[in-house]
Amino acid sequence: MSLPPCAGIGARAAHYSALQSGPAQPAWVEVHSENFFAEGGPALRQLDRLAERYPVSLHGVGMALGSVAPLDRDHLAALARLERRLAPAQISEHLCWGAVEGWHSNDLLPMPYTDEAVRHLAERIAIVQDQLGRRILIENVSCYVRFQQDTLTEWAFATAVCREAGCGLLLDLNNVYVNACNHGFAAEDFIAGIPVDLPGEFHLGGHEITPWGLVDTHGTPVCTAVWTLFEQAVARFGALPTLIERDNQLPPLSELLAEAARAEGVLQVTAGAAGAGSVSPVATATATATAAG
Repeated sequence: MSLPPCAGIGARAAHYSALQSGPAQPAWVEVHSENFFAEGGPALRQLDRLAERYPVSLHGVGMALGSVAPLDRDHLAALARLERRLAPAQISEHLCWGAVEGWHSNDLLPMPYTDEAVRHLAERIAIVQDQLGRRILIENVSCYVRFQQDTLTEWAFATAVCREAGCGLLLDLNNVYVNACNHGFAAEDFIAGIPVDLPGEFHLGGHEITPWGLVDTHGTPVCTAVWTLFEQAVARFGALPTLIERDNQLPPLSELLAEAARAEGVLQVTAGAAGAGSVSPVATATATATAAG
């Protein structure tokens, strides 16, 4: 099974009931892997019910692929166990580090964009893929610092890691926009610099504007500039699975489905122009869910 080239949403606990038994019909759902590492209990049973209804993507936030400490084998074993149970349509992680000497950050910390970091990440991603027996996607992250040691652009760095590791790219367009605004490059250059065969999925999320710059919060609707960047990305890479990502200040499910329907419209124009692609039930479900309240 693979994710359809349609719009999905992040499945969060507040919406589980409606997603499992209500009229809501996103094309697919994403969950955070670490929330389901227990070997039993109600959370896993809820996930099993979601998987009966939707293709599911597992999105990890705790692997700390860029850290220098050895990979957490217990973490990797738990992910492999969940993969065997669920047979998810996709598995993804982040292009970052986040742990040192037993201390774990609550944020996804950026890597220096160097050849050494490329090799380090690629070796660890290869271990993960060997353990899981499948190719994964790695997401570009929002970052708020740059390193003096940087020798590559962010897009060249992401490309090099994916090529050397043999993985794909989860292209988060909000993160591209946040970094472009904070660090003074053109978001369009990032899109143009990624090979067309590399991305396997898009993420669309929200951010907040602060006196110090843009902060990726996943707590607001997708902004106009990111929608424009999404249209440019679809024009370059084609219709790919696209997630509406919301983790904070969760709105009613109908609002998430409305954003998914907007993304679906962009994807379907591209798919229709190519004479291919499946039609997602998102738009119909959005009208139903909105009418239901």
